[in-house]
Amino acid sequence: MLDIEAFRKAGYQAVDRICDYYYSLEKRPVASQVQPGYLREALPECAPNQGEDFQTIADDYQKLIIPGLTHWQHPSFFAFFPTASTFEGMIADLYASSTCNPGFNWASSPACTELEAVMMDWAAKMFGLHDHFLNSSGIGGGVIQTTASDSALVSVVAARSLYIRKHPDVKHEDLVFYTTTQTHSLGVKAGLVLGMECRALEVKVEDQFALRGSILKRALEEDKKHGKHPFMIIATVGTTSSGAVDRLSEIGEVVKDHPDVWIHVDAAWAGVTLACPEFRETAQLDNINRYADSFCTNFHKWGLVNFDCSTLWVKNRKYLTDALDITPEFLRTKHGDAGTVIDYRNWHLALGRRFRSLKVWFVLRSYGVEGFRNHIRQGIELSQYFASLIRASPSFELVTEPSFALSVFRVLPSGDSEGSQAVTLELVNELNRSFYSRLSARPDIMLTQTMINGVFCIRFAVGATRTKKEHIDKAWSIIQEEAVAAVQDWTP
Repeated sequence: MLDIEAFRKAGYQAVDRICDYYYSLEKRPVASQVQPGYLREALPECAPNQGEDFQTIADDYQKLIIPGLTHWQHPSFFAFFPTASTFEGMIADLYASSTCNPGFNWASSPACTELEAVMMDWAAKMFGLHDHFLNSSGIGGGVIQTTASDSALVSVVAARSLYIRKHPDVKHEDLVFYTTTQTHSLGVKAGLVLGMECRALEVKVEDQFALRGSILKRALEEDKKHGKHPFMIIATVGTTSSGAVDRLSEIGEVVKDHPDVWIHVDAAWAGVTLACPEFRETAQLDNINRYADSFCTNFHKWGLVNFDCSTLWVKNRKYLTDALDITPEFLRTKHGDAGTVIDYRNWHLALGRRFRSLKVWFVLRSYGVEGFRNHIRQGIELSQYFASLIRASPSFELVTEPSFALSVFRVLPSGDSEGSQAVTLELVNELNRSFYSRLSARPDIMLTQTMINGVFCIRFAVGATRTKKEHIDKAWSIIQEEAVAAVQDWTP
């Protein structure tokens, strides 16, 4: 067991090794090269009866754990979406872990609650959110959740609770809420967890896979005709597969005729672009402020704050607390009973919570709003550069228009888009599966696949803090090389 001085020594060594890791990061394979079950084979079947020397434990982290990591901060990581990891966030996490406050109410640690309330207002103002989303408004407010899935689930719970209070005779099985076929699986999972119908509405390629008001209007009318009770729509700014942005203005106007329908806007990845005034129109800021009952974005993706840190704002906090407030006698406090403080346990599903706002505070103070904006702008600029390379090549095509820092593309069988029409979609998909398999086998780059309305394609997401133009050029060279090999091996 470590005493204070042994901890000091171990801490110094850990920081040194973390620094060495980041110095060597670019030379490492992007994806882990281990095989399934490698760690079970390396570890004993049971915990040791006697404590081991800590240096041995620390050395085993280097020897056994690091080889099994996928390096999301690698400058050639273009898969999924970026996961933030800044030194400011690491230090804040260390401080937060050193005090271990569960933060379930104000009295359990006033700083945990008050810093979160202030940081959520800082972030809201940086993004241009309306005053009704501010904690200082006393009406709405913001809370840090674990992930966007939890933010969505909490919003569905609040929306359902509000609807049932207004319509107490409605049966649970008659409730329905909406996503689209491009919405993240968080919507379907929320329906699964809550035992409710989640209906995914079809979106069209000619609409850039965005949900249109006419599609939602038709679904609302159909479901009401069949005795269903729609109570929520989860709209997206920047879907996972294609980066689609749902038409919030149209959705909002349709919902005016259905005032009991809650609008939740999931902008888990793309919402941080709101920090930059030039991207606010594309990211639908005015419509978020006008129509959204709740809005979520993840600082822990593209927003420089280490995992986990999903920020959720609601227009009316009472709808959250009415749905989630459980206050047994042992959790009652003078300030809580008087309503003079926020008790964040009533804003999410769990009781205890981590001191996540410390990471936001450290990051925003260290980078400043302009530094934050420059990080977002750099990612979009690099993404636009990659998209220009795809557009200039007759061997590839963009499957959708690039969205913020995401491009979705595929290789063409004949070297031009016209020639690709001579073969079936199934055969072109087969070629691109082969192409993606070749890319996936490489240790020096990582991308992810997706399927958009039957089209198999590859996603290229920019956003790691260490990615520069030379890494885009290297990725482009690899992509071209593997595309040539895939086409040569392909037999239509």
